[in-house]
Formats: sequence, C-alpha cells, structure tokens
Amino acid sequence: MNKKDAELLNGIALAYIGDAVYEVFIRDYLLNKGLTKPRELQRQAVQYVSAKAQAALIRKMQETDFLTEEELLYFKRGRNSHSKTTAKNTDVVTYRISTGFEAVVGFLHLTKKVERLEEFAQFCIENINSSIK
Repeated sequence: MNKKDAELLNGIALAYIGDAVYEVFIRDYLLNKGLTKPRELQRQAVQYVSAKAQAALIRKMQETDFLTEEELLYFKRGRNSHSKTTAKNTDVVTYRISTGFEAVVGFLHLTKKVERLEEFAQFCIENINSSIK
C-alpha cells in the first residue's frame, strides 16, 4: 500500500492492522527473551498489549514529545473513530485511546516507516519493562 492509500484509511482500519503488527513485535520480543511456555507468554504479553498499557504508553509519549505531529494526527484519528466494538476489560475512554495507539502503529506499518516503527516498539518495551520492575 502506498502512503496516499494509507492516509485515506479511517482510524479503525489503521488500528486493525496496527493491533496485529504491535502484537507481533511483542511476541518476537518475548520469544527472544527465551520464554516458551504458552501460559507465561500470554501472561507477559498482556502487560504490553492491553488497552490499559497502550493508553499509559501514549500518555508517556505525549509527556516526552515522542510522537511526531503526523503520528499525533493519526493517534487522534484512531482515538476519535467510532467503533461498533465495545471494550471488554476496560472503560470506553481507555479503549479509544488504545485504538489511537494502534492506529499510529498501523500508519507506520502501512507507510513502510520501518525504522520509526522499531523505535516506537522499543519505546513501548522499555517503558513497560521499567514499570514492571
């Protein structure tokens, strides 16, 4: 998909792919840490991919001016999208913020901004790890 096509997608579509891409980053990270037991992999993954974790990461990104203006635009597009899906384990506001988080990941992935996507994932991993300890 070219950048122009990605720019035309709505926030929900960006979040759809972003959710999968971020999940793969986290799964790769956990496997590279040497974790192999399915129960432990799932337990640890939730700490990185839950709506609450993603919302906290976005807040941290905003506090540290990590997001570019363009990324902030796509975050808002995702956050403000109206989804038919409801949050299972969190409140609506947190769910919408996490949708914005996933929209940024989706945008970076679809526009082939690989280096920035890796920086984004590394920021997330480092910040979650520091909050776990």
